[in-house]
Amino acid sequence: MGRGRRRPNATGRPPLTRPEPVESAGDGDWVVRPVSGAASTRTYRCPGCDQEIRPGTPHVVTWPVYARDSDLDPWDTESSVDWRRHWHTVCWRSRDRRH
Repeated sequence: MGRGRRRPNATGRPPLTRPEPVESAGDGDWVVRPVSGAASTRTYRCPGCDQEIRPGTPHVVTWPVYARDSDLDPWDTESSVDWRRHWHTVCWRSRDRRH
């Protein structure tokens, strides 16, 4: 094998991933993923200030750890990603101070 080639996963297990960072607040437990400016290629609307998050702007993507208003088991987190939203970082940090 050449030096630049990778060997396929011999164990058959999925590759390891980092656990998502979770923040606990008065409005629940949230997965919070920072997005760098270089990784931001689309325009999003921030739910905190209702302004655009332009491409190239660092921001955060958040979603509840557990699905809300659901009859799902609490450990079923797949559908909670449907609540994913892109926020300006400062808007996310100050969301508890909004009316």
